[in-house]
Amino acid sequence: MIRKHGSAVWDGTLKEGQGHLSSQSGVLDGVAYDFRERFEDKPGTNPEELIGAAHAACFSMALANILAEQGITAERIETRSTISLSMKADPKIVNAHIETTIKAPGDKAIILEAARAAETGCPVSQLLDCEITMDAKVA
Repeated sequence: MIRKHGSAVWDGTLKEGQGHLSSQSGVLDGVAYDFRERFEDKPGTNPEELIGAAHAACFSMALANILAEQGITAERIETRSTISLSMKADPKIVNAHIETTIKAPGDKAIILEAARAAETGCPVSQLLDCEITMDAKVA
């Protein structure tokens, strides 16, 4: 079993406080985040942005693997995952929308079928408790 971790420290109230997050690899090391970065337009990171990046990375890797199983080597997979946080009652992530452009040789239908399999099959998609949608195109 592979285990990775991230950590966060929060000081203060929700609106006036501030947190710092770090990752096991050290890529994130005490990165600041706060209420305004998450719920307003202050530049900086937030949990939804990090989930989106993780989802895009996981999907792209899963798609590359599924294509390889079909004998197709992707030249490039560009993916964005937009995480939608509903503010009705209690905040809840309600949607993850994947936009991906796949540059790969081979039958377009097979490539798009592989993308559909990765959409629900990547581990981060399986973790998310929300609707997952996708727009995929083959370049």
